[in-house]
Amino acid sequence: MSKIALVDDDRNILTSVSMTLEAEGFEVQAYNDGQAALDAFNKTLPDMAVLDIKMPRMDGMELLQRLRLKTKMPIIFLTSKDDEIDEVLGLRMGADDYVKKPFSQRLLVERIRALLRRQEAIETDEVGDTEETKVIERGQLRMDPLRHS
Repeated sequence: MSKIALVDDDRNILTSVSMTLEAEGFEVQAYNDGQAALDAFNKTLPDMAVLDIKMPRMDGMELLQRLRLKTKMPIIFLTSKDDEIDEVLGLRMGADDYVKKPFSQRLLVERIRALLRRQEAIETDEVGDTEETKVIERGQLRMDPLRHS
């Protein structure tokens, strides 16, 4: 079961999105401001985060910057900021997706699933491509470290 952190100061969104994600089989950790989320993330990281931009104590942009210093987990912005420049900045700063409010919860769930699939594939590929397991080929010579010790 994937752990999704949902960070938004709108309690209605926290409640409704949490219920939807839990019904879809996700474990949800909900926070109503960026600082509370960061404090929790310093103890344990979720598999993915969905962040609002405008929040008290620490906004989503600052939280994203701090998270990117220590993790590559997928991050979606979920925000009422609808200027194109906000979307461009969010993506340039490291967000993986940007969803504007109001939004379809069904589409949000599918975006979350897609990003988690991609993250899992990347992690699986990184594990499989360590220096010790890479097959090296030079002309007719082939060295497979897993087959020869």
